[in-house]
Amino acid sequence: MTCGHCEMAVKRAIKTLDPQAEVKIDRAENRVEVQSTQPYDAIAAAIREEGYAVAA
Repeated sequence: MTCGHCEMAVKRAIKTLDPQAEVKIDRAENRVEVQSTQPYDAIAAAIREEGYAVAA
């Protein structure tokens, strides 16, 4: 993620899946921290669908 648009796209994808999710994004570290009741695989898939890689 290199800009605010990228950040919002990822956040929107996660929030669409789980509106109650807590999402913290650190653009400098290219890291997203998510606290959600949804399974990891579902969150990772939502991020990938936006065109971003998921490392762990």
